Amino acid sequence: MSDTNAIGLHQGSANQLAEKLNILLANYQVFYMNVRGYHWNVKGPQFFELHAKFEEFYTDLLTKVDEVAERILTLGHKPVHAYSDYVSMAQIREDKDVYDGKACVRGVLKGYQTLIELQRDLLSTASDADDEGTAAQAGDYIREQEKTVWMLNAYLG
Repeated sequence: MSDTNAIGLHQGSANQLAEKLNILLANYQVFYMNVRGYHWNVKGPQFFELHAKFEEFYTDLLTKVDEVAERILTLGHKPVHAYSDYVSMAQIREDKDVYDGKACVRGVLKGYQTLIELQRDLLSTASDADDEGTAAQAGDYIREQEKTVWMLNAYLG
């Protein structure tokens, strides 16, 4: 019996990576729903600007949800798919009844900061496991989201 999976990674490493990816997936799902809520409920003088920007964010988050789940499958594991599991696994908490534009932006900023932290940890684990696929995916997400964090901070002043 081989101790590597279908893509040649050590099973123990693949297990560890899949666990971290499932935690990342849970955080993406909760964050996605938060941003959808901001999009639907934002009020204030920047409504039109923020409404459109939040749609841009949640559309990208939904793409990443699918990509993270598919990476888990590529590693030979199952992605978590129950919202109750997402809520219990995620560091990002549901953000309810947020309407103020700046409060919504602060919620988006905090969400991206959490994702970056999780992805840096994942990147380190993937690099140690010689998992270029997961490392590249995490690195790409980090690069994009660091720029978004900079822009959100600039928006908030």
